[in-house]
Amino acid sequence: MPSKEYMMLLPRGWAFRVKRSFREHKTMSQNNPASQLVLKGTTTIGVVCKDGVILASDTRVTMGYYVAHKAGKKVYKIDDHLGMTIAGTVADAQRVVDILIANARLYRINMNRPMPVASAARLVANLLFSARYIPLATQVLVGGIDDSGPHVFNLDPYGSLTEEKMVSTGSGSPVAYGVLEDKFREGSTVAETLPVIARAVNA
Repeated sequence: MPSKEYMMLLPRGWAFRVKRSFREHKTMSQNNPASQLVLKGTTTIGVVCKDGVILASDTRVTMGYYVAHKAGKKVYKIDDHLGMTIAGTVADAQRVVDILIANARLYRINMNRPMPVASAARLVANLLFSARYIPLATQVLVGGIDDSGPHVFNLDPYGSLTEEKMVSTGSGSPVAYGVLEDKFREGSTVAETLPVIARAVNA
C-alpha cells in the first residue's frame, strides 16, 4: 500500500512531516473487491485544529490506470509556518509551488517577518487568475499558522479562494469527505485529528 504524507504546522514556528502506511486504518471497503473498481487518484486534505494545521495527501501519482510514481510529493513546506498541497497536473502545480516559495522568502527578507497565510493564499489566487485563459490545471490547499491563528485556504484552477476549516481536493476527495464529515470535529487537537485524517486518506 502506498505511504501517506502528512505535514503538521504548529504554533511554535516549526513543521514536521511523517510518512507511514497507516495499515491499522484500512477500512473494510478496501478489502471489498467491488471497491477496487473505483478509480481514485490524488487525495489531499487540509484541516484546521485547535493547536495547528494538518495538510495531508497520498503519494501515488496516477493518470487513470497508469501509475507514474508510487512515492510522489504532494505536500510542500513553503516556510516554517506555511505549507501547501497539490492536486492535478504536476508541472503546473510545481510551478505554483516554486513561485510561492520564492515570494515567501522575499517577503521575509523585505518585511523581516513571515508572510501571513492569507497573503500567501491571495498571491496564489492572483497567479492562477492571471492564467485563467490557459488555466494551470491544479487545485491547491495553502495552510499554516500566523499571528491571527491557524488557516487553510482552498484554491481552484481559476483562482477562486475560500477559507475552510476542513477541505479535501483531488479525485479521491468524494470518498475522503465521507470520513471527514462523519469523524472530524471542529476545535479538536492535532493529536485527536490525525487518526481521522489517516483514515480519510486511506478511504
